[in-house]
Amino acid sequence: MKNTPPPLIIEPSSEVRSAVIWMHGLGADAYDFEGIISFLPTTACGIRMIFPNAPVRPVTINNGFMMRAWYDIADANLKNTDQTGIAESMASICGLIDEQIEAGIAAEKIVVAGFSQGGAIAVHTGLRYPKRLAGIMALSCYVLERQRHTAEINKHNTNTPIWMAHGTYDNVVPYALGESSAAFLSQNGHNITFISYPMAHEVCPAEITALSTWLTEVLG
Repeated sequence: MKNTPPPLIIEPSSEVRSAVIWMHGLGADAYDFEGIISFLPTTACGIRMIFPNAPVRPVTINNGFMMRAWYDIADANLKNTDQTGIAESMASICGLIDEQIEAGIAAEKIVVAGFSQGGAIAVHTGLRYPKRLAGIMALSCYVLERQRHTAEINKHNTNTPIWMAHGTYDNVVPYALGESSAAFLSQNGHNITFISYPMAHEVCPAEITALSTWLTEVLG
């Protein structure tokens, strides 16, 4: 996307055999989750960690303040979606996946992941990508554009493992929305793991341990 810094890319100390593309949340940037790397199986699974930056755009719910956002958010109910912004971000992430495949990493060894807005884009993109991916990791987020889901998902990723986690005290993306999103995906035939944690809109040590185990399962 125009005027957006390149992704932060961190190579494993072992041979590169897989990749995780991890999208940050609203107002954050590519460095937001850099500190989590030491807790992930990057060496064991040969994971190239890729942290892209969202473009800077006005965000309506924040009085039009300019910040990094994968799409605009109009109001707190999260139902009025920015279809243009979502489509642009999906195209950008698909481009990153394509680059990794061209670099020699099989699609089946690529995970798309994200937190909050980034998690929503991970689910949206992963289920529409035209090649089978290793998995989708979605933290403290929700499903975008449910009404278009069935018509747009790609058959190659119908059964792709989706690991979702959400804080029961989340006051930014309500827990009920995360729970209903997981139920929606499950009801539509997707392979869902949904775990709740007693936390707010954040990540916690137990969650990091669990997602590390999951990454080992899908990329090991």
